[in-house]
Amino acid sequence: MAKFIFKMPDVGEGVAEAEVVEWHVKVGDRVEEDQHLVDVMTDKATIDIESPVAGTVVEVAGEVGDVIAIGSMLLVIEVAQEEGGEASEEQAEAAAEQIEDDMSDAEGADDKEPEPATVLPEPAEWSSFTPAEAEQEKGRASTSSARTDHKVLASPAVRQRARDLGIDLGEVKPAEDGRVRHGDLDAFLAYNAGSGFGTAGKARGDETIKVIGLRKRIAQNMAAAKRHIPHFTYVEECDVTALEELRADLNSARGDKPKLTMLPLLIRAICKVVPDYPMINARYDDEAGVVKRYGSVHLGMAAQTDAGLMVPVIRDAQSRNLWQLAREIVRLAEAARSGKATSEELSGSTLTITSLGPLGGVATTPVINRPEVAIIGPNRIVERPMFVSDGMGGERIAKRKLMNISISCDHRVVDGHNAASFVQGIKRLIETPALLLVD
Repeated sequence: MAKFIFKMPDVGEGVAEAEVVEWHVKVGDRVEEDQHLVDVMTDKATIDIESPVAGTVVEVAGEVGDVIAIGSMLLVIEVAQEEGGEASEEQAEAAAEQIEDDMSDAEGADDKEPEPATVLPEPAEWSSFTPAEAEQEKGRASTSSARTDHKVLASPAVRQRARDLGIDLGEVKPAEDGRVRHGDLDAFLAYNAGSGFGTAGKARGDETIKVIGLRKRIAQNMAAAKRHIPHFTYVEECDVTALEELRADLNSARGDKPKLTMLPLLIRAICKVVPDYPMINARYDDEAGVVKRYGSVHLGMAAQTDAGLMVPVIRDAQSRNLWQLAREIVRLAEAARSGKATSEELSGSTLTITSLGPLGGVATTPVINRPEVAIIGPNRIVERPMFVSDGMGGERIAKRKLMNISISCDHRVVDGHNAASFVQGIKRLIETPALLLVD
């Protein structure tokens, strides 16, 4: 037998290290050639690494969350020697080189996000059991649905909840197949609320969750942004009544075009104002002491996903019409949520917009997407009474739709007057929306 040291392959130009996101093997496991070994993350792309050889894993480098340099030992595999006594290490090295060739273009690896390993899930009712407990409970359930007060079929989580609530599981009637579930406890509580079982809710157990992968990248980026950038935030109130009427009119005649939300209209306004304030659409290299101002608006669009916050980029937003913007917003948001966004689609933004839609609140103080120098945050639309012109030199009270726009800027690059003037330019356009359609 010989030991083959499998080193972290080169997963892309400019990538010096990768973070271990998930191990699919452990010491002692037998692996085959091309078997999925580990998932690693570089920047925002997750890459699966396969074994170049067959053998037995005898050592792995680090745990989930650890960062491993390119070229450092990833794991050690014990491989069989060939007949002549020569180890098959040369073949393994050749296979490893092939893996590096396959992954040498980081963009290529990023462009095609690896599909997660297929795992057949256990039925939900067994998910809280250890494998041994699950098999034991499955056997009980399949051989008999009989139950007594002392022998009730329920997962450990259900049992713990029942103990916390002071409920005897023997008194709970299961809805199906003899197994007590959380829904059965809920029904029992509702029926017996008058007996003192009604509660305001259940306490959750304490959890310790390791910060890894995309969540770790987000934490690092946000901390770096707040640590290095002196933020200031400016908020302005805008009357979007006419803009909402325009949006409704455009949607009513859109045909097969995508439905317009408020976002494409805001992006259109931003792109029309940016040329007058080039320091807003810029990136600041604080180490080199250089600000690069961009002619094109590559607009980052903060999108919430199950994995965390991602920022896909609308390229050349200033060159797209409203319908093209709407279509690109939908496409990029779906790509981000499904994990199919490419590295190019997740990098290179020059300015970012972040919106929580109806959850947007009254005002926000968004954190700048470093190394950009500004981030724009439209807030929730609310209806309020306002004094408006009655057309005869007087005023009347009318119901209007209002929305606050927040902008956070890097005070090293953007002055308060410029930020305020930039937002006032956007306000003028969205309060007179016909100007948005004039080139």
